[in-house]
Amino acid sequence: MDVLVPEITTKLLKAKKDKGISFQDLENLMGRDEVWIAAVFYRQASASIEEAEKIITTLGLEPEMAGELTEYPTKGQGPVVPTDPLIYRFYEIMQVYGMALKSVIQEKFGDGIMSAIDFTLDVEKEEDPKGDRVKLVMSGKFLPYKKW
Repeated sequence: MDVLVPEITTKLLKAKKDKGISFQDLENLMGRDEVWIAAVFYRQASASIEEAEKIITTLGLEPEMAGELTEYPTKGQGPVVPTDPLIYRFYEIMQVYGMALKSVIQEKFGDGIMSAIDFTLDVEKEEDPKGDRVKLVMSGKFLPYKKW
């Protein structure tokens, strides 16, 4: 992997693989979305102590690791232009469609942004005879720019 990840991420991913557990399995166990759980693994989201303990216990890791998952992360770390091909495609999508999305969103909602804080993201697999498709469903609260 060419992206530097925290040591705890490496431990979590190894334990998850060793136990044969998927993020979907963790979603079913915890009642939290699999994307959010993965973000906790990669230290882009923080868990409550109860959530962290459930992850650590399920993976059979040392109990003291739970505290690290509750710490507030520094979000969005990594290269400015991603080099991983899958992640780069999202960057490319925004290069090609970003201004179009901005225009359509502002036409429908007004001058503002889509929240990345009050936000959900679901990943779905669509079976297709021409090749399976990745379906992403992003839902963020609209935040109008304030006038003062």
